[in-house]
Amino acid sequence: MKLYKVLVFPGGTEIGLEIYNALCSCKDIQLYSVGLDMSNHAPYVFKNHFSIPSIHDPAWIDSLNKIIIENNIDYIFPAYDDIVISLAINAENIKAKIISSPLETCLITRYKSKTYAMFSTNLPIPKIYRSLDEIDYFPVFIKPDKGQGSQDTHIVYNKQHLSLVLSKSQEYIITEYLPGDEYTIDCFSHRHTGLIFCRGRQRVRTKSGISMNSRSTNNSSNEFFLNYAKLISEKLTFYGAWFFQLKKDKDGNYKLLEIAPRIAGAMAFHRVQGINFSLLSIYEQENIPIEIITNKLDLELDRALINRYKHNIEYKTVYVDLDDTLVINGKLNLSLIQFLYQCVNNNKKIILLTKHTGNINNFLEKYRIKYIFDSIIQIDKSAYKANYILEKNAIFIDDSFTERKSVNTKLSIPTFDSSMIEMLLDYKG
Repeated sequence: MKLYKVLVFPGGTEIGLEIYNALCSCKDIQLYSVGLDMSNHAPYVFKNHFSIPSIHDPAWIDSLNKIIIENNIDYIFPAYDDIVISLAINAENIKAKIISSPLETCLITRYKSKTYAMFSTNLPIPKIYRSLDEIDYFPVFIKPDKGQGSQDTHIVYNKQHLSLVLSKSQEYIITEYLPGDEYTIDCFSHRHTGLIFCRGRQRVRTKSGISMNSRSTNNSSNEFFLNYAKLISEKLTFYGAWFFQLKKDKDGNYKLLEIAPRIAGAMAFHRVQGINFSLLSIYEQENIPIEIITNKLDLELDRALINRYKHNIEYKTVYVDLDDTLVINGKLNLSLIQFLYQCVNNNKKIILLTKHTGNINNFLEKYRIKYIFDSIIQIDKSAYKANYILEKNAIFIDDSFTERKSVNTKLSIPTFDSSMIEMLLDYKG
């Protein structure tokens, strides 16, 4: 089986992180990330992360090609709208294949004005006002012609406010305000067989243009969305994953907001139902036959911040408590279990150090965790665990503050309770 080396550019965006989540466990994919030399989330997730200059710097292509050549990169996966355009325009000068739709599609969909001009005769689009004098109804909605993520958008309630917004240098489009429900329709097209997947999700809650809560749409809505997707596909050519967004006006009519020839951050909604858009997009580039099977679920996705950490702790052995640490109120501590198996993957020694009373083997067999430990030390209730920690370069995990204090004082090694485990989880593998 061929191993595909895939460079996500940039890896730290919501789009890049969705591509990572979609591909990180695929046996035929090896992931890399690249982006600006600035604080971003990619180094916390990607094992292989690199920095290059901005796409506005003349040296960016040479820097990118150096990474491509040194790491034998097969594909670049764009994860930001401006990167989609820059890669498509410079495709002939880049030493790897780009997972993208044709340049013309990328250029048209990057601008709201070009998108609306193309589809004004066969799809409902928002009413566009060319000047202040044309506005017959407030509020109106102001957005950059070339923009993403609801950046620099405004709901404007009067002409005075509108004049102030338009005084900025940004090129805006003035449209009717659409107060109704908003939908993203995730699609997938193959260059030889055309549109092969189309299904919507309602954007219930958004933050800075990012869909934080999404819900399933019903069959009748999806049939309606499919008709839109077919009309769009008749005028624009797509390779792989793409999406479009609709919003209802004050009368409940759908209006086209935008089209984008890329992965969307919330495509996880359909990925967990069986549509791995990122992997399928690679297969589409490889001209591998694609068949889609989905679990048709009534689903709701809610997203929130996740914490990831860098630390300087080095250890070879983990001493871990059992009662109220690994098993809490009769249930396994799943985050701790995840960490322990991470230790297995990294060849760390795991020692169970417990004051558990009763038959320890029966207890461990009950929770199916007997064989995860390299050794088991069962001690008396009156004993101090610090006296049984003999391995160097160790850490200690226990719910008891007294035990942690004793170990830290005597041995000066890092100690943790269950609330601290998340710091130890390494998502880079």
